[in-house]
Amino acid sequence: MIWLGIESSCDDTACAILRENKESIEILSNCLYSQIDEHKAWGGIVPELASRAHLEKIVPVLEQALEQANMSIEEIEQIAFTACPGLMGSLLVGANFAQGLSKDLGIECYGINHLEGHICSAIVDKGEWLADKSFIALIVSGGHTELVLLKPGFEYASIGKTRDDAAGEAFDKSGKLLGLGYPAGAEISRLAKNGNRNFYEFPRALNEPASLDFSFSGLKTSVSRYVQTKGKEFVEENIANICASLQEAIADILSLKAVNAAKKNKVENLILCGGVSANSRLRELLTERASKNGINLICPPPDLCTDNGAMIAAAAIFRKRAGLLVGNREVRAWNELF
Repeated sequence: MIWLGIESSCDDTACAILRENKESIEILSNCLYSQIDEHKAWGGIVPELASRAHLEKIVPVLEQALEQANMSIEEIEQIAFTACPGLMGSLLVGANFAQGLSKDLGIECYGINHLEGHICSAIVDKGEWLADKSFIALIVSGGHTELVLLKPGFEYASIGKTRDDAAGEAFDKSGKLLGLGYPAGAEISRLAKNGNRNFYEFPRALNEPASLDFSFSGLKTSVSRYVQTKGKEFVEENIANICASLQEAIADILSLKAVNAAKKNKVENLILCGGVSANSRLRELLTERASKNGINLICPPPDLCTDNGAMIAAAAIFRKRAGLLVGNREVRAWNELF
């Protein structure tokens, strides 16, 4: 079965072609257009600009995906698209394009939850859903930071989430305060490699065993006060050390709570996914803590951490195999999945 996956929930226009085999899933192409340049001047995502860029780029990205997969559009047999959550205008572009294409080709079209897609990005290479196992998923991105307990049969339970800013948002907002460009997450990670993560101890909010929730607004305030107190010259001279300390604060609390969630729920499998899951220090720290506690950590490859079409198609494949997918109907909202 040949699948087309379409992702347009925010500022990435993505299309992927997957081949579903009996015991495996093969990614034939996974193409993406990033809108960073469109939004850089504004220091954040402008929804109207995002939807316009999707309109302009979705056909070229699809053509690129078909070319890389060495296929024609007529060979597509099933389509999956992101239905929610996300920016309304961006979602509508992808949904309308997918549904129109499915009608023209006479094939089924499925709406998929974006967050479930991120979870599936970590197991697409395994070719099957971990149907007989329970596991914790730590979803970390610019818009989401959440701990989810997943049980056999696609049963979800939200057990912890951010009370304010998401982890990716904390990286970007703090980076802006430090005079870095947008988006700042990758730049902070790059600079942190040459810095001392013990240079300054930024706060870890809600750092108590009983809580699985997150809060990063206080961290942003702490960075702001630090910059004001130390001054621009000091910050520029010590930017690598400050970035390393900031990254450590975020990675520390994320990894600590993820492992605590697994221990508290007596689960041996932990998935790390979402755009921030590409952060090398977070992976390192979570790998170390998971190993010490006998927890199996599963992470997506770097090219599947960001928003992409392959994860959306994979989620549709896993759901259809389980008999839990209905064609041409909008997927339930994330909070209705548990």
